[in-house]
Amino acid sequence: MVHAGLYYTPGSLRATLCQAGGRKLRSYCGTRGIPFDQCGKLVVALDDDEAQSLRSLQARAIENGLTGVRLVGPPEMAEIEPHVQGVLGLFSPSTAVVDFGQVAKAFANDIVESGGTIRLGATVQSLRADGEGGVVRAELDDGEIVFGSVVICAGLHADRLAISAGDLEDPRIVPFRGEYFELIESRRALVRALIYPVPKPRLPFLGVHFTRHVDGSVSIGPNAVLALAREGYRRRQIEPAAILELLRYEGFRKMARTYWASGLSEFAGSASRRLYLRRAQRYIPELEASDLGNRSAGIRAQAVDRHGRLVDDFVVHRRGSIIAVRNAPSPAATASLAIASYVCDNFLDDLPLISA
Repeated sequence: MVHAGLYYTPGSLRATLCQAGGRKLRSYCGTRGIPFDQCGKLVVALDDDEAQSLRSLQARAIENGLTGVRLVGPPEMAEIEPHVQGVLGLFSPSTAVVDFGQVAKAFANDIVESGGTIRLGATVQSLRADGEGGVVRAELDDGEIVFGSVVICAGLHADRLAISAGDLEDPRIVPFRGEYFELIESRRALVRALIYPVPKPRLPFLGVHFTRHVDGSVSIGPNAVLALAREGYRRRQIEPAAILELLRYEGFRKMARTYWASGLSEFAGSASRRLYLRRAQRYIPELEASDLGNRSAGIRAQAVDRHGRLVDDFVVHRRGSIIAVRNAPSPAATASLAIASYVCDNFLDDLPLISA
């Protein structure tokens, strides 16, 4: 999804780079012939308390400079999403969807056409800055490469690689698995575009929602379950060293004490297809168990600080010739081009970019 920037703290990097990135991404997709569907998003309040939160969300959207974001009652909600249930909605007309797989391939083509090289499956063992030579040495599993400067954007391994290069111990990455169901093809008409819940500030993640993709498929989810491996895309993937690493980190222990109840609730939804369905039916009562098709999962690389707080904003550190993107949660894909500009403008201007 290409986010409009409804949720983010005004003035934060997430707020400013989301909107700038969305504009850049739309233009980029236009020049590359990548389908970009500005379908809009409906945020749905299920009761009066959520309706009040929705009004506050609209005020934040306006403060962030969004235009056209409006509150809609049940009659207009039914026009936007005929099968949805709720007492009040917030419609964001500028929210869009795009195939980020196509976007990533286009980025890769740009790199190659500009003379760059992409190496897949090459594990970086360590990074170290050579103070005398002013270069960075990257030790890979098949040899060493020397660079003038390096940007670490390693997602689930961002903290490990940054710390190995001499960066701060904090924040650390805690992996959460998000599990999705795909709506079967014959029932895709239940969702026209994007249906989202009202965010709850006391909870760490958004909750189950509905997304129609550019190919017409519809996904339901995700939940947010603590993964027991850095790349634990499947439930049975367990990495003892990763678990021990989490338990040793005071930030994780403090986070667990704060969010243990919501964590158990997410595990319950993961274990029970029926419970997952009931949560989705709060928004679309017509959903049936047989409507839930294939299941898939992704991993969110969530940065957590030593106080147990989930780091909300984008975080970029610099140590000499090494720049580390330490936290880039959603809407990082939307903001990707703007994040790149931010890194180049603020961290790379005085550094050599050609490999030595």
